[in-house]
Amino acid sequence: MGIWVELGIFVLALAFGLWQIQDVKKAQAERLRREAEERESQARLDAAKPPEGLVKPPQDKE
Repeated sequence: MGIWVELGIFVLALAFGLWQIQDVKKAQAERLRREAEERESQARLDAAKPPEGLVKPPQDKE
């Protein structure tokens, strides 16, 4: 009977480990998705700004 208790504990530990691995993979995928969105939004902001060397200062009208 003791072997069944040990086997049950092993199965529970294995199930818990697999569940944790699944959670880690989900968290990594979410982090990668969020970082990709941040890079994309930063690229859009950079594309919207004119290059610094080409900005003309305002001309005074006198």
